[in-house]
Amino acid sequence: MTDGVPGGTLTLADDLSLTRMGYGAMQLAGPGVFGPPRDRGEATRVLREAVELGITHVDTSDFYGPVVVNELIRQALYPYPAGLRIVTKVGARRGPDGSWRPSLDPEDLKTQVRENLEHLALDTLDVVNLRLPETPESEQALAEQFGTLAELRKEGLIRHLGLSAASMDQLDQAQAIAPVVTVQNLYNVAARGDDPLVDRCAAEHIAYAPFFPLGGFSPLQSQVLADVAARLGASAHQVALAWLLQRSPTIVLIPGTSSVAHLRENVAAAGLALPADAIADLDSIGG
Repeated sequence: MTDGVPGGTLTLADDLSLTRMGYGAMQLAGPGVFGPPRDRGEATRVLREAVELGITHVDTSDFYGPVVVNELIRQALYPYPAGLRIVTKVGARRGPDGSWRPSLDPEDLKTQVRENLEHLALDTLDVVNLRLPETPESEQALAEQFGTLAELRKEGLIRHLGLSAASMDQLDQAQAIAPVVTVQNLYNVAARGDDPLVDRCAAEHIAYAPFFPLGGFSPLQSQVLADVAARLGASAHQVALAWLLQRSPTIVLIPGTSSVAHLRENVAAAGLALPADAIADLDSIGG
């Protein structure tokens, strides 16, 4: 692993430092994040290149594939380099048709943690995010589910805990049970609904990892974004990632790709400094 990856490092605990430019492994699975990769060799090269570029933050889950992505990570990177931190999540299962199904029964959460451990060949998971359902009625109490993960933390199977797709109130609930070091929610230059939570995470030194930082399955498309990118001689994707890094000091990025070339482009974005006029223009996109 090399030092000095653009974007710097965020230290959240004595045993948890993450490069702010991370790598999201979700897209290593097949279409729809289901089944084997189109190109297993390229998937392996992407993971190894991420490490070579100095990235210490890999985001994954056993429900990517399912199992496929965690096994790719193990095959490509085990034994893991010192300093590499793997962040995973639990709270869902996949149907035979590739559907995403919430699975928050405490006993199954324990099983999911153990499956992640097995497929990654780890004794302890660095960070486990509790993935909550993304539905209007999902403002549910999470004490039982988060408490289950907190017990596994006490047992030594998990070092740190986080939340995914969480509200401000759910962060309050979780913090009353155990420390929260990461929040992983939908957020990008065009989807700004989480602005207050981004600011809260910065104030409380919690890592905020935007999923779909580039728009996800509906890629970001904006003339303003394209114009700023043209002015700066960068791609629109690079500008969108750079905006996130400058938006908050505790934002960490986990853009996904199954291409080495795209991975290098993403990492280069972390070294792109946006001038004030560019940020003002980009801020006009959000709603």
